[in-house]
Amino acid sequence: MTGEEICRKLEDLKSQGANLEKLLSSAVELLHNSNSRFDWTGIYELFPDNVLRLGPFIGAPTEHVFIAVGKGVCGEAVAKKRNINVPDVSKAPNYLACSASTKSELVILIRRGETIFSQIDIDSHSYNAFDPETVQLVEKVADWLANAYQEHFTSHSKTSSKT
Repeated sequence: MTGEEICRKLEDLKSQGANLEKLLSSAVELLHNSNSRFDWTGIYELFPDNVLRLGPFIGAPTEHVFIAVGKGVCGEAVAKKRNINVPDVSKAPNYLACSASTKSELVILIRRGETIFSQIDIDSHSYNAFDPETVQLVEKVADWLANAYQEHFTSHSKTSSKT
């Protein structure tokens, strides 16, 4: 499945009234099922206290439900405000081990400009699992989700300002 196909499915769900939570969980499921090398796929949402909190995910349970900005690959991506592709986690000094089976990790920020809403985190049991095409696919979905976050927060601020 391509990034465009995943985004079309998400757009269909949105047009049927799916809320942000449903869109996030659907994005995780669609991404996870799009590539056999994706062994753990999840979203960590960034909260104002500079802590990433685990949202929807598929894969083995993780003890890393909360990750401080700057800690691990996920926290480093937020601190450096950039996506991170780790072809071999054993060579990443800041890696937080979730599973001994994980060999590579990809973290793609869900952001609009300087505003980071959350991130897509994908672990693989294969080394070098994330080629440029795979990264591009996940970035496309992250960009679509950034628009969904922006619309969600815009509509909620309009609703709360009317009360």
